[in-house]
Amino acid sequence: MTLRAHHVRLTTFIHATEDEDKVLEAIGTFIPEEIDDEDVHFDVEETTGFFGNPIKVVNVEIKRSKAVRAFLKHFRELLDENARRYILENLDEKVDDEGTLYVRFNKQKAYLGEVEVDEGGDTIRVKIKVKAFPMKKEAVVKAVREWLEEKE
Repeated sequence: MTLRAHHVRLTTFIHATEDEDKVLEAIGTFIPEEIDDEDVHFDVEETTGFFGNPIKVVNVEIKRSKAVRAFLKHFRELLDENARRYILENLDEKVDDEGTLYVRFNKQKAYLGEVEVDEGGDTIRVKIKVKAFPMKKEAVVKAVREWLEEKE
């Protein structure tokens, strides 16, 4: 069973105290090498944090269906048993009414090439806009559950 999705978005913040290259490398952990560069849209926006500190918001978007399929395959392979179990146990809160799956990962671990689900503030957020029929939350939850529970 393969999951189908319209697009994928990854978002994270680069704080003034962080090395921008390291943060971008952390995001890169989630992007498979076989995706063409023109299919990965990077956007870095400068903004100000709550206490007036400079922050950069990084958005990465993957929209072309071939690239989205490659991302989903890679993403599923990245998830270890613990990550899968956590997402499955919390699936109802991880999918919104528009059919988007949201999962946050530890930014520091991602830089080391490890993928660990993390509900903290300093994370990389992955949003997957799932294709399901009918386009209802229950159908998306079912599709994601089947996708994650499937044995290799």
